Amino acid sequence: MDPRINPYAPGAGTIPPELAGRSDIIEKVSIALDRCRNGLSSRGFLCVGLRGVGKTVLLTRMSQEADTKGFMTLFVETPEKRSLPALLIPALRTALLKLSRAKDVEETVKRMLRILGSFIAGMKLTYHDIEFGLDLEKEAGLADTGDLEYDLATLLIEIGKAAKNHKTALVLFIDEVQYIDEDQFGALIMAIHKCTQQQLPVILIGAGLPQLVGQAGRAKSYAERLFEYPEIGPLTTPEAKKALIAPAAKLDVQYTNEALSKILYYTQSYPYFLQEWGKHSWESAAKSPITEEDVDHATALAISELDASFFRVRFDRLTANEKKYLRAMAELDPGPHRSGDIATLLSKDVQKVAPVRATLIKKGMIFSQAHGDNQFTVPLFGEFIKRIMPSMTD
Repeated sequence: MDPRINPYAPGAGTIPPELAGRSDIIEKVSIALDRCRNGLSSRGFLCVGLRGVGKTVLLTRMSQEADTKGFMTLFVETPEKRSLPALLIPALRTALLKLSRAKDVEETVKRMLRILGSFIAGMKLTYHDIEFGLDLEKEAGLADTGDLEYDLATLLIEIGKAAKNHKTALVLFIDEVQYIDEDQFGALIMAIHKCTQQQLPVILIGAGLPQLVGQAGRAKSYAERLFEYPEIGPLTTPEAKKALIAPAAKLDVQYTNEALSKILYYTQSYPYFLQEWGKHSWESAAKSPITEEDVDHATALAISELDASFFRVRFDRLTANEKKYLRAMAELDPGPHRSGDIATLLSKDVQKVAPVRATLIKKGMIFSQAHGDNQFTVPLFGEFIKRIMPSMTD
């Protein structure tokens, strides 16, 4: 069928045409934001899940809705090896400029920008990746010590006071939170905590890999009481079918039951893979309905595309020893896998491969929900690594 009107959207963080199965968490966050703006108690959210479950999509949708409701919002994605201040500074400036659209806030925004200027000056002494180009005026004596814990708390408290005075709230949407350095993550948690203690409308809505729950607890012990940690997983069977059926139905295209069952089998109902298989099934079909035979043809195309992009971009970041460790995990699939079993397959002592395991966790390739357990953060990655490394000796 015509690829020009193909409704599926398998891009990174691209909102699908039918955001199935996520209405509950969207509503919970919406309630929390409204409560926060109204000065009522509300916890932030740190959504956790594997790659491909749509965490970025969720954050994007929720931030868009918050924007339309007049919240001060910022949205940042945390890359590896970037400091938190370097990410927050331009985003905070943008959020403050959003506040300036309201009436009678010109002087408030000017003061907030001066405090941000002080924060920048202090942080540049400690974090050398800050490349903020504008030279803002400074508010002497506020958020300018160079101590991130103290200065970030001071900055968010002052912005929180301004937001409260103007009946709005500052909402920090942060993706890939697991890449924030633990000390810096601790400073952010403490700043949010200080705002909460003073009943200021500042809230964090974040997302990351499953190890984020443990990281938050290690950064600040009270983090478990400051946030909710909803698990974002694969869709249920009815939700997965809806994600496929609804976009096609708008164009008068249907699926056979056998075609739907086969797609759900191959994708395990992970949202990103559903979009990939939907796209290729559409383009493999000559007409409606999309059949099992169309899905068979689409499967080869989908796997080939995933291998060349979604999986390959992660595989190419790995060292030879890291690849071998993951190949051993794939041999034991499905997981979770004990570290000792992986070491045995590699013919090595557990302690000798422990540094490799630690690096893979830091890179976001595996996670451990229980001591000594290991699981892939990328669904279907075990099958991929077997295709690209057919034997343990490759």
